[in-house]
Amino acid sequence: MHYQRVKYYQTGTFTVGNRLLDESNRTVQARMDRTNSLNSGHRACQGCGEALGARYAIDAAMRAVDNQLVAVNATGCLEVFSSPYPESAWQIPWLHSLFGNAPAVASGVAAALRAKGKDHIRVVGQGGDGATVDIGFGCLSGMFERNDDVLYICYDNEAYMNTGVQRSGSTPPRAWTNTTPAVGPSPGNPMGVGKNVPRIAMAHGIPYVATASVADLHDLEAKVFKAMGIHGARYIHIHVPCPLGWKSDPAHTIKVARMAIESGLFPLFEAEYGRVTDRTSIRRKVPVERYLELQGRFAHLFGDPPDTEAIRAIQAIADANIDMYGLLSEEGQRGT
Repeated sequence: MHYQRVKYYQTGTFTVGNRLLDESNRTVQARMDRTNSLNSGHRACQGCGEALGARYAIDAAMRAVDNQLVAVNATGCLEVFSSPYPESAWQIPWLHSLFGNAPAVASGVAAALRAKGKDHIRVVGQGGDGATVDIGFGCLSGMFERNDDVLYICYDNEAYMNTGVQRSGSTPPRAWTNTTPAVGPSPGNPMGVGKNVPRIAMAHGIPYVATASVADLHDLEAKVFKAMGIHGARYIHIHVPCPLGWKSDPAHTIKVARMAIESGLFPLFEAEYGRVTDRTSIRRKVPVERYLELQGRFAHLFGDPPDTEAIRAIQAIADANIDMYGLLSEEGQRGT
């Protein structure tokens, strides 16, 4: 996205963040007309990246379509913490589908609205990595193949957190989960497994694919806003740290997400019709250790002695991402 990146500096007062910006440059969340689509009172864990990502993404989508939006939600953390019967934190038309069929249900809602002549009402499907990368993968591919008029958002916390931190197809290599314990000669999740769904979405040739992160909320909102201005199948993959499953400090959610970007392990980019059109450059590349050491799920890599072979392999993944997407800025290249 082409916009002025925002830096915040200490001013000697409590006046910080969006209030220092012109109103036109503030995030949707800093505006008085925000919809609070995912309202307060939900039961997300302290420091939950998914709650933050969903709040920004859906409010941005609502603003983009003048509040004419229906959301379809797969089973998972977002559904469970936001709608414990008989309560709901959602203030928009919101449907809970099964774990594996949110893309198909969202496609059906879009078709029904089209049949009723209500094309101005747009549809968002959403789910975690379990519902997206694994259980609902077939329905998602079908939605892409048909080019259904749906924006699907994956909130990727890299495991099945709601059911007890089990490995998903998005769990990174060597990460601890309850089904990939840190035992044996190669502890944690095996190398060379899993799926890269943004690239799979690109292979379908759909109008728009993007990755985003709660570490850059202006970028996240801008990508959602852009996606809602496009018709056809669209996909946004948002990186959302989970302090519970990642064994990280809840106060460090944004820091952890930022280290994923700056190390190259989670590249931020946009693609249209299968071709990368933009990316967020890394200004100062950091070694993957800076990211891994913040999370207890990688603690076994830093024992005595540390697992230098695994760390080198993970660094190689980050370096390959940087090369593939051309992520290093001129300043970043000088710093490496």
